[in-house]
Amino acid sequence: MKFTAFTDGACSGNPGPGGWGFYWVRDGNFDDGQEFYGSAKETTNNKMELTAAIEAIKQLIKSNGDHLEIFSDSEYVVKGLNERIEKWIEKGWRTASKDPVKNKEHWEELYKLFKENNVSVDWVRGHNGQAGNEIADELACKGRDEAKD
Repeated sequence: MKFTAFTDGACSGNPGPGGWGFYWVRDGNFDDGQEFYGSAKETTNNKMELTAAIEAIKQLIKSNGDHLEIFSDSEYVVKGLNERIEKWIEKGWRTASKDPVKNKEHWEELYKLFKENNVSVDWVRGHNGQAGNEIADELACKGRDEAKD
């Protein structure tokens, strides 16, 4: 089975209370999607973006899916996985400017899951009326708001 996940992260302050969310669709059936979200009391937006992708891949594994296509409005996640991470690893988890890669533990977990499963990651413009992305944004904000309580 093929799945699609629209992922997003949100944070109030950076760091501050944050949330992640994803909207999950099986075999392109957008009328029967599932919603997933969570929160953290003290986090960053980028950690929440990474967590949303991690949790989506974990859901693929739980669902015994064959393929997951992730759509994210986070260039940090999309470019990180598609263009940068292998270079970071080759350089001992250093960026092109030789600084340590931020959120290394999240990146390591995401990359392991990404490589062990049939996953692709694509960018989608945020806040542009794309239904899956809008739902993911609402879920991430719901998680963030619950973390404030």
